[in-house]
Amino acid sequence: MNLRLDKQTIWLVGGVLVLLVVSSLIGWILSLRATSEKGKATVQNLNARIRAWWMMVAIFGLAMATGGIGSIVLFALTSFLALREFITLTPTRAGDHRTLFWIFFIILPLQYYLITIKWYALFSILIPVYAFLFIPIRSAISGDCENFLERTAKIQWGLMVCVYCISHVPALLTLEIPGYIGQNGKLMFYFVLVAQISDVMQYVWGKLFGRHKIAPNVSPNKTWEGFIGGIASATLIGAGLWWATPFTPLQSAGMSLVITLMGFCGGLVMSAIKRDRRVKDYGNMIEGHGGVMDRIDSLCFAAPVFFHFTRFFFT
Repeated sequence: MNLRLDKQTIWLVGGVLVLLVVSSLIGWILSLRATSEKGKATVQNLNARIRAWWMMVAIFGLAMATGGIGSIVLFALTSFLALREFITLTPTRAGDHRTLFWIFFIILPLQYYLITIKWYALFSILIPVYAFLFIPIRSAISGDCENFLERTAKIQWGLMVCVYCISHVPALLTLEIPGYIGQNGKLMFYFVLVAQISDVMQYVWGKLFGRHKIAPNVSPNKTWEGFIGGIASATLIGAGLWWATPFTPLQSAGMSLVITLMGFCGGLVMSAIKRDRRVKDYGNMIEGHGGVMDRIDSLCFAAPVFFHFTRFFFT
């Protein structure tokens, strides 16, 4: 599962680095010009996000440079950290501890091992079928019946979102697409890039023109102006990157639209969970972004849909 370093990959990585350099320069200029306390706080948050992006791009680039195994290990670790944040935010009881041991140290590694050996048939059903049935059985054996259904549902939901859904990102490396063999690393890069650019563009459009809120009780910062501007911008950028994918320009636009719409839905749903738990972020591991789950919430819903669209229509 080696990743090919070709001219197109270099262009993709180089484009992202140029974008980060320009963003850092803009952030520095804004920090010099900001005078009001509100303006300084906004610029400080922006620069924190840019610094975090440098770190995340460096880690992602290193994982890609080490080949498919490096990417799988990176997303396995991401799933582990995200699941830890999710379980911490939705506390369980002592009776669930052995169940949690199984999902963290047996089911999670097994899910990513199945990607490594390209066993799609079991990869696709391990968590939604076998883990779904195993979790309540193991928790019931502990004998703790208090809030049993709620506790079990929390664990199952966390496992589905943080592990099953996210594992579809490196699973893109296993697809055998005619005329695209050995280039799947670019497809994974393309997916993550479009999803994250959509988040950034929605944030920018919302800050500049946001007036009408979509779901103020769920995510006060999400506006229709930010949604439309961000989705349209990211879709156009995704369409322009068709040369790095197995898609035509029109197909790339359609796939980018799917990524951005599902990414928005993922962010909205994960925000609803935070509001339910009365917290701002899932964690504080990433400066300017909160926790790991705050950074990958859009990938959670977009990854399995993009994977299966690609597998159904292009393999």
